[in-house]
Amino acid sequence: MAPTDETGQAAQHPPTPGAPPPAGPPPADPAAGQSSGMPRWLPRAMVLALALIAVFQLGSWAFHELTGLLINILIAFFLALAVEPAVSWMAARGVRRGLATFLVFLGVLIVAAGFVTLLGSMLAGQIIKIVEDFPEYLDSVINWINGHFHTELRRVDIQEGLLRSDWLRNYVQNSATGVLDVSAQVLGGLFQLLTIALFSFYFAADGPRLRRTICSVLPPARQAEVLRAWEIAVNKTGGYLYSRGLMALISGVAHYILLEFLEVPYAPVLAVWVGLVSQFIPTIGTYLAGALPMLIAFTVNPWYALWVLIFVVIYQQFENYVLQPKLTSKTVDIHPAVAFGSVIVGTALLGAVGALIAIPAIATLQAFLGAYVKRYDVTDDPRVHGHRAVDAGRGVVRGVRRLWQRRPGATPPGDGGPGSSPED
Repeated sequence: MAPTDETGQAAQHPPTPGAPPPAGPPPADPAAGQSSGMPRWLPRAMVLALALIAVFQLGSWAFHELTGLLINILIAFFLALAVEPAVSWMAARGVRRGLATFLVFLGVLIVAAGFVTLLGSMLAGQIIKIVEDFPEYLDSVINWINGHFHTELRRVDIQEGLLRSDWLRNYVQNSATGVLDVSAQVLGGLFQLLTIALFSFYFAADGPRLRRTICSVLPPARQAEVLRAWEIAVNKTGGYLYSRGLMALISGVAHYILLEFLEVPYAPVLAVWVGLVSQFIPTIGTYLAGALPMLIAFTVNPWYALWVLIFVVIYQQFENYVLQPKLTSKTVDIHPAVAFGSVIVGTALLGAVGALIAIPAIATLQAFLGAYVKRYDVTDDPRVHGHRAVDAGRGVVRGVRRLWQRRPGATPPGDGGPGSSPED
């Protein structure tokens, strides 16, 4: 038994020569002390998550604040694509690109200003005529009421009642307040038009430089794809604009002939209105375009409004089934259902702007995908054309007959019974 000291511990003997030294106490495990603490990666992960949330919130706020500017840039880009063929045509004939872009935009501005001036003069003339003829209309209405309801109304009494009414006073006050709102909206609209015009001018004038800048950060294979997509977008957008312009010209001439034949006032302005609105406002443009000439024709003769309505409906069918397929088959060749759906989606996303650019955008996407999607020859099968084979119908009849023969109590085929069939 080993000797012990007072504490009961065994006495330590000196180590034997040649024997390995005794092992010391095991080292303390550093992870054991931190097993109940926070892992090292958790603070970094929390900081990274907070940073990502902050960046997302900042990006969302910036995108919400810059939505108007981004929409203006998008409109300007599509407008630059629309005038690109004309600018490139003039630049190829020795005209500087900046001057060619200026001349194209000047022509568009002159046409738009002339149209707005003519339309404004027409509306102003109609409003003045309505104001001047209002007493006569009021007298005729009063006479009709007095004759049918045996009343004694007078125009003077009605005018005094209107002038002293609280409704008129409130309406004038609200109108005065609304004038300031309308003025602010007009100024905002002019600033928006100026922004779109400047961006579209720069996009069209510096188109080659912009393409070189974009391609300089891409590998050669991607550069070819970007340039191909750009070319398709220019062709589709420009083709859409020019085909719509040609159809607007044909529609305007046709409606001008009708309105001039009916002797409707302001026939040239109304014809231009019908041509532009019916072609450049998708889906509902035809109805908006036909409403104004119908209203003006109604003031001349109610039957003239009916003739205008009939002509608008007939011409719309002619345009949809004869004129439009021939003019847009080479420019914007998309199915009418796809065009209608794209207009709805564009309106839901960007409002009126989305409705205007939806069709050229979808046509560009369709043409770009068509260049990369591999297609195969379709087999000559009647089912492709919606026709069922004759043998298929016979097979159905034959299957039903066999089920009828296998019912309980039926005579087996071939026994000469009523259920037998020579075909079986």
